[in-house]
Amino acid sequence: MDRKSIVILAICLGLLLLWPTIVARLYPPVPPAPHSDPGTSGPASHLTAPSTSAPVAELQAALTSAPPILNALTSAPVSALPPGEEETLVVELPEVRYTFTSRGGGLKRVELLKYPETPGRRSRVNGRTNEVAELNGTASIPMLALLGHPGWIEDGQFRLAQTGSVVRAEKTLANGVRVVKEFEPGSNYLLKVRLRLENLRSEPVTLPPQEWVVGTSAPMGADDDGSRVGLMWFDGSDTHEVLEPWFQNRGFWSCLGLTRPQPRSEYRGGESNVVWVAAQNQFFAMVLMQDQPAVRVVGRHVQLPVFEAVDGPVRARPPPHGCQTAVVYPEETLAAGAVRERQWHLYAGPKEYRTLARIANRFQNEVDLIMGYGGFFGFFSKMLLLSMNWLHHALGLSYGWAIIAITVIIKILFWPLTQASMRSMKRMAALQPQMRALQEKYKDDPAKLNKKMMEFWREHKINPMSGCLPLLLQMPVFIGFFYMIQSAIELRGARFLWVADLSKPDTLFYVFGFPINPLPLLMGATMLWQSHLTPPSPGMDPVQQKLMRWMPLLFLVFLYHFSAGLTLYWTVQNLLSILQIKLTRAMEPAPAPAPSTPTGLPPKKRK
Repeated sequence: MDRKSIVILAICLGLLLLWPTIVARLYPPVPPAPHSDPGTSGPASHLTAPSTSAPVAELQAALTSAPPILNALTSAPVSALPPGEEETLVVELPEVRYTFTSRGGGLKRVELLKYPETPGRRSRVNGRTNEVAELNGTASIPMLALLGHPGWIEDGQFRLAQTGSVVRAEKTLANGVRVVKEFEPGSNYLLKVRLRLENLRSEPVTLPPQEWVVGTSAPMGADDDGSRVGLMWFDGSDTHEVLEPWFQNRGFWSCLGLTRPQPRSEYRGGESNVVWVAAQNQFFAMVLMQDQPAVRVVGRHVQLPVFEAVDGPVRARPPPHGCQTAVVYPEETLAAGAVRERQWHLYAGPKEYRTLARIANRFQNEVDLIMGYGGFFGFFSKMLLLSMNWLHHALGLSYGWAIIAITVIIKILFWPLTQASMRSMKRMAALQPQMRALQEKYKDDPAKLNKKMMEFWREHKINPMSGCLPLLLQMPVFIGFFYMIQSAIELRGARFLWVADLSKPDTLFYVFGFPINPLPLLMGATMLWQSHLTPPSPGMDPVQQKLMRWMPLLFLVFLYHFSAGLTLYWTVQNLLSILQIKLTRAMEPAPAPAPSTPTGLPPKKRK
């Protein structure tokens, strides 16, 4: 490859690397139109059909003059609470602090006392400086608030009371239906929730559809880009995930900057098969596990308050967004004096695999799938995570050294296979002249060329797939590593050398807004080194050989913004492969040259 081609390739790769930043500057995302919640100064909420909604005062007046029987007519589903005073009640356990509110009669926020909001940093939002990780802390709607039909809301005020460890929220509606919620904190970040809808009247009441808020997922601090914010739900056999990129609705042409994306404001899914629902970000989740499946799950894209820096500068980002997640139950009729009861378990805590696996075994609901460890590659993710934790706890290794140790162990396990592959590739490189002669002789007869090549490989004991086989066998391990590092909370805030957080890129500083990440650069350099040491595959076109040698630059572009834990693994893997190539060349003699006359070619007659 000449100098001109190298310069063009470098320019193209640079543009590819910088293109998302350029597009974000030229075409910033358009947020969905917010519908403000007059009860708070915090984030805005959304109505599903603003054209048919009515102000809160008009709804209250309509409810006052309406008959006592609620009807699910044409009123738009409401996802906001009216203004009013707020009474809070705090319950603190060794690992978690719950704050309940009378406004909506739900759980206002959950503070996880063992996890910082942002490792090594602090930020301020809504006038509060957050020391620990909070769930639902920036939302205007509490968890387990009852929304949907305006008849469920009225003034939005519940009476709070505590008896022992049980917190009770109670409200009697104008139609004679009493809503009672009981929250009982337990271990493993679990809350047992009991709901009762009691008809106090002597006539039946038609209950409109109920929308119970699971929570609002949000970025965790000022350094979180929010790409993993969204929801996930389980239908009994498979999980469905909707994240921030789905709401941004950036298609192929919008990523190229040719069109402006039209953000989505709402997601709806489920057909009476919603077993559990999670409002989640990368490392934390609020999961509602139900005794009976809900009919639908709803996710609304809401704008959140901006984080302000307390410790050090924060990179400028667009206003954060969250996903207000809720489950929907259908309309039903409650007979005179009848009671409708439901029971839920609410998990509000970290995505910690061992804890979630215990909960999944207890309730038989596979809630551990929220880690993203499902399918074929999930097996490798679980094994790698358990191995990394064992090395950390049993041997006292830091998580960075644990990743290096796992990489070395994997390399040792694959060493014999890789060694055999390298021997085969060396033999193929020595036989290149004979193979080229065959290709030249039978270039007009592809079928016969394939037959002669197979005979030639068989005669010299060559396996043409030997070069790809080790890579294919290691690919599940790499993909498992990728999924494991994405959600392993153990790596959050784990330091290694200059890396402040193994779960994020190892950015040292910014140059004109572009992050400088040393580990991906080292990874790309070692991949280039390895590609230049590896013999080319037999029969490959010279142009293809040059492209394959420079292919690592594409991996550098794709993985530049990935977590430092993943690029650390790949860099060490490259260094070990280079060491193996060097040792193989030093310890094994070069293969004897093959006869000059390849199979299938008659010897030349002497004159």
